[in-house]
Order: sequence, then C-alpha cells, then structure tokens
Amino acid sequence: MWRKALTVIPSVTKEEWDNLDFVSRWLVSTRAAVLVMTVTSAALAGLFAWRDSAFAFAPWLALVLGLTLAHASNNLLNDYVDFIRGVDQKNYFRTMYGPHPLEDQLLDKRQHLAYFVVTALLALACGLYLMRHINYDLQGWLLLGAGAFLLLFYTWPLKYIALGEVAVFLVWGPLMVGGGYYAVTGNWSMEALFAGSIYALGVTTVIFGKHIDKIVVDREKRIYTLPVLLGEKISRYAVIGMMILSYLLVAYLVGSHMFSPVILIALLALPQLRETVPAFLQPKPAERPANFPQGQGGWPLFFAPLAFRYNRTFGSLFLLGLLADVILQKLIV
Repeated sequence: MWRKALTVIPSVTKEEWDNLDFVSRWLVSTRAAVLVMTVTSAALAGLFAWRDSAFAFAPWLALVLGLTLAHASNNLLNDYVDFIRGVDQKNYFRTMYGPHPLEDQLLDKRQHLAYFVVTALLALACGLYLMRHINYDLQGWLLLGAGAFLLLFYTWPLKYIALGEVAVFLVWGPLMVGGGYYAVTGNWSMEALFAGSIYALGVTTVIFGKHIDKIVVDREKRIYTLPVLLGEKISRYAVIGMMILSYLLVAYLVGSHMFSPVILIALLALPQLRETVPAFLQPKPAERPANFPQGQGGWPLFFAPLAFRYNRTFGSLFLLGLLADVILQKLIV
C-alpha cells in the first residue's frame, strides 16, 4: 500500500482502511502520490545550493521533509475545509477520483484534525530548524510566514477568488525553489528563482487541468477559480501555452549562457507533449475514453491526470538536465 499510495490515489473501502497501518492511512489521507511535485522543487533548491558550493545536507533534508509535510498538511486542510463548507458532498469530484477521509467516513472530524495538526507541527518544526540555520533573519521569517499563509488560506478564500492558481505558481517556484535555496544557503540565487519558475509552470498546469475538469460544478458552488472566470476553451489553451513556454524558457537559459546546452535534455519530453496537447485542443469528453483510468487519479478527472503525467516527465528530465549541468561544471572546475 505504501508503494501504491505513492504512485496513484488508491481506492480504499472502509474494511480495507480498518486493516491498514498508520503510515498507509496517512499516505492515503494526504494524497501522497502528488507530493512528488514538492520533492522535485526541494531537489532543485538543493541542486542549486550544490552548484554554488553552499550545500549542507542536514538543512536540505529538513527542507525536503518540511515542504513535503507542509504540502500534505494543505491537502488534509483542503479536504477538511471543503467538507465542513459542504463542497465535498453529494458525489462531488473530490469523492469520485479518490477516497475522502471524511465523506467516506474513514476518519471523523476530530481524527482528521489530529492528522492535520500533527503533520503541520512537524512541518513547522522543520521550518524552525531552518530558521535557526540562517540565524532567524527577517527574510527567513517572511518566507516562513508566506508559506504558512498560503498553506492555511489556499482552500479558502484564495481558491474561491481566482488566486489559487497564482498561489500554486508562487509556492512551487519562487517560494519552494528560490526560498528553499535561501533556507539552505542564507543567500538568494536568480538562477534558482528562474529555473524554479519554469518547473512551477508545469505544476500550475496540473491545478489548471483539475479546475477545468471541475468547471461546471465549481461554477454551481460559486468557487470562482481562474478556469471558471476564463471559460473552458481559454483555460485549455492557457495550459498548452504554459507547456510550450517552459521550452522557450529552457532555450533562454541556454542562450543567455546561464546553463550549458546539456539542460536541453528536457526536450526529450516533447513526444509526451505531442501526446498531451491534442486532448487540450478539444473539450472534455462526455464519457470516459477507452483505456482511460477510472478513479485513482483518473476519470472523472481528465485534464488533471494528463497534465500530471506530462509534468512528471518534463520535471524529471528538467531536473536531470540541471543535474548534468552541475556535474559538468564541477568536473570542469
């Protein structure tokens, strides 16, 4: 179950849940499969610290754990807030693509809050360790405060007023990669901020895809995400635009001599892009296409899993390209 929960959002019955160990329950409750995006951002921050000969293992490990636990906390809070506000009820999308701890009565509200509080406190402990590492300076407190604000208020009200997608971009790029670099080294890096923003575009396509999938029901529930305001067609083309923009920015990194051409390894994701774009050129199909997964992060979500699979490919290759660049730089020096 650990392996399964880290790769998909597994379907779990109440009987199966009762037989799971605590770690498995936590992984299912936090939708652990999506936490890989956060681990990638933390890896990028550490990679740039190593590139600048400022890497420290213990602070970086605290960064990885802290950011991952913060993301998990947000997922738990997201489910709790939407449940008590009546959003995740009556067969809403969230209850279709994976188990909802509260709606499916796997946890009661007190237990769910306990999961959230413990996970959030562990994330905070990692953050405070990093604050000590950088001598409790003001910029560090601002980063910690910004992260806490976005964690606590993403679900409400930010998601309701078309700021959720903006928050996702800021968190997975400038905050996690740029801010993560600062937390490890005590300095800022424009290269880390820029490269982090490229990766954040991919993460933003995933949340865009998810909100396109839910556009009709979100409009009915007065959740005004960006796709609700922009409309499905413009939102689909916006996702394609962000995917293409990532390659243009990678080319800029090479053309501006910030990085060597080896980072063009990311171009190996182009075949996956060719497979993904046609789906975004058309409206969401009324019925599940043949061979498209049902549940476990699949149907009735359609655009979100497509964007997630694409971003996993592009993000992995982008990270690999940056790693190769750093290794070459170290060898040359």
